[in-house]
Amino acid sequence: MPTTAEKRAAFHRLHEDGFFVLPNPWDVGSALHLQRLGFKALASTSSGFAMTLGKGDYGVTRDQLLEHLRDVSAAIDLPYNADFEGGYAVEPEGVAANVRLAIETGVAGLSIEDRVLGGEPGLLDLDLAVARMRAARTEIDRDNSGVVLVGRCEGYLVGQADLGKTIARLEAYADAGADCLYPPGPRDKDEIAAIVKAVAPRPVNILLRPQGLSLGELRDLGVRRVSTGGALAFVAHRAFDAAAKELLVD
Repeated sequence: MPTTAEKRAAFHRLHEDGFFVLPNPWDVGSALHLQRLGFKALASTSSGFAMTLGKGDYGVTRDQLLEHLRDVSAAIDLPYNADFEGGYAVEPEGVAANVRLAIETGVAGLSIEDRVLGGEPGLLDLDLAVARMRAARTEIDRDNSGVVLVGRCEGYLVGQADLGKTIARLEAYADAGADCLYPPGPRDKDEIAAIVKAVAPRPVNILLRPQGLSLGELRDLGVRRVSTGGALAFVAHRAFDAAAKELLVD
């Protein structure tokens, strides 16, 4: 079993050049299965893990997620990236404290989102979102942990599919210390190409979407990594539902 430091170093190397797929298991068993299939790194899925607890996305508590991250990180030999939602806090100080707890679980990377939780869907004020990213960066660097920081702009998922504003936010997160930029949502080739160009040389993560670009097309655009979000968990649950319903009798 590689050490945590070795996993984090390997994760950084994956981001330096080339292209890799980062599938999202939802529990220890699915993580181990993906490892056996030969993937180079894995990431958590907030929605997929929430389903294992009978909850909806964003319904998992911080402590439940931390336990989940700790269990999966300890079980696999691969770098593991945490979907850390919005850092489980609004103010930068709270984000920093929670990032410290996430680092201690053994993850090799973690993402911080900029969406508003509760009320009307939207994005946090940019200055606040940047301060949160900077606080996460400072905490990661406090003891040279080597955790990869991913800055996520949620605009396309909250009804604000504005390419210019998305790029401006991603550039600001890069300036605040994000190692990798992640705008879940865009499917258009020209938009993705513009995002990759704008934040270069920092790597970009794109969410694989139905009716979206293929892995080959994303690789050719210069995308560095592709994740699946909750898709694998949803596929598994749909198959489970279909098989279970065949057992129902009147």
